Amino acid sequence: MTPNRRLEMIAMASLVALYIGVRMWHLTDSCLWFDEIFSIHAAKHSWNELFQFVALDLIHPPLFYVFLKLWIAIGGESILWLRAFPVVFSVIAIFPLISLLRELKQNTRVQLICLSLLIFNGILLKYSQEVRMYSVMMCFALFSMWFFARYFFKGKSFIPLVIVNILLVYTHYYGWLVVGSEVAVILILQRIKWRRAIAMMAVTFVSFTPWIYAVWAAAQTGTGLAQNIGRTPRPGAVDLTKLVLNLVEPFYSSPTTADPISIYRIAIPLLLISLAVIVIYLAGRKRFDEMEKQVADLLVLSVVFPIFAAFVASWILPHSVWGTRHLIAIFAPLAILIAISLTKIHAPRLRVAFSTMIVLFVGYAFALALQRSVPQTSWCAWQPFAIQAASEKPAKIYVFEDLIAYHFWFALEHSEAPPEVAKIRNADGVAEDLGYFLPRGFDSVKTIDITEVVDETVWIAYRSSRIDVQQQPLKAFIDRGYKMTKSEVFVAQRENAFLVLLEK
Repeated sequence: MTPNRRLEMIAMASLVALYIGVRMWHLTDSCLWFDEIFSIHAAKHSWNELFQFVALDLIHPPLFYVFLKLWIAIGGESILWLRAFPVVFSVIAIFPLISLLRELKQNTRVQLICLSLLIFNGILLKYSQEVRMYSVMMCFALFSMWFFARYFFKGKSFIPLVIVNILLVYTHYYGWLVVGSEVAVILILQRIKWRRAIAMMAVTFVSFTPWIYAVWAAAQTGTGLAQNIGRTPRPGAVDLTKLVLNLVEPFYSSPTTADPISIYRIAIPLLLISLAVIVIYLAGRKRFDEMEKQVADLLVLSVVFPIFAAFVASWILPHSVWGTRHLIAIFAPLAILIAISLTKIHAPRLRVAFSTMIVLFVGYAFALALQRSVPQTSWCAWQPFAIQAASEKPAKIYVFEDLIAYHFWFALEHSEAPPEVAKIRNADGVAEDLGYFLPRGFDSVKTIDITEVVDETVWIAYRSSRIDVQQQPLKAFIDRGYKMTKSEVFVAQRENAFLVLLEK
């Protein structure tokens, strides 16, 4: 083994270790939140019930929940074990990424730069730690891209490509955009293979029809997609800006919709640098050999087609389907394109300048990340509040939002004799976030009117800026003859969480 090869292997091993390390960083610092709770809730159904429960949700296919069910069966439900699940798929994704780069005839230098860009990306870090399907989706998308590259350049791996594409669309509906981009590549760049490309799409679609029927049948039994995505705005300039900034943003992803979408002083320079190196590279297209032209076109289409298709679909469909996290599959081909472009700059000083600036901005982002504390969100109060209420005084727990009701139910699920959790509908003074709702087909939390509350002792839990007997929803109980005998507060960002014991 030559000294250079040894150094390359050490560098690659170091980056892989760093890749894993940053994904384990702060892994269990935050509590499980609503969507993660739904994932675990779905996975804990029996095999017969799981598919029906997920179909009722309408907006996600079932494969992720199947994998999660198996994961829980192996290691249980500790937060470390649950959060390790997406980390594992994120790490597995390194294999098809490197294999894809080799299939595209890229040297170790490009491989190292590409992996470095993906290691620190804020969106990828966030969804490699969240118990949702996005890490699984990216892993399958990379396998699909690798097998597609083998088929495109060598005519090999067609059957593995079809199989992994079926797994991909059963993981997330946006997997269809990866499949669609591959068909587009064939139709634009290699039309001689159009029959095989259409056959791939057709087989994938036929394999997906059982799920289409299951979702169609589930949709006849209750509310439609409007409840899930009816409030998702149709994408515009702001949404596209957020996407392109997220594509290059290191170490940061907006924790909530109320937080800044980016650290602009870092993301904007990195975006400009990335665009500059890509433009410089593509401007020299006349010097490319045929292989290099095809690689560049394949990567550009793999990035542009999903964005374009998602944007158009969000404007012509009854409801917008736009979401930056749904486009997670485009992050890798863009990173590959940036890495290739950076190494192909012929002016050494310019190449060093761009590389240095990227390293400095990423280092600055890391320094800020070290200083940034884990945000205290109000939903992290509901589990300890639920346990406290159940242990201190057995009484019904009343909440005023589906979001809170679901967290309380989940926290008490394993209790031997859990107190009943009920939601009071249309409570005065409570602005409920309708983006969160109790799962369809779930009846463990009853919804009632406040006039039905007749207990002598009750707990109530709600979000507000402060606790005040003249402030709703507490006032409604005071007016009905209750007195506040105990209160707890959880100080969180922008709003506080309260647990109050009331007695007549």
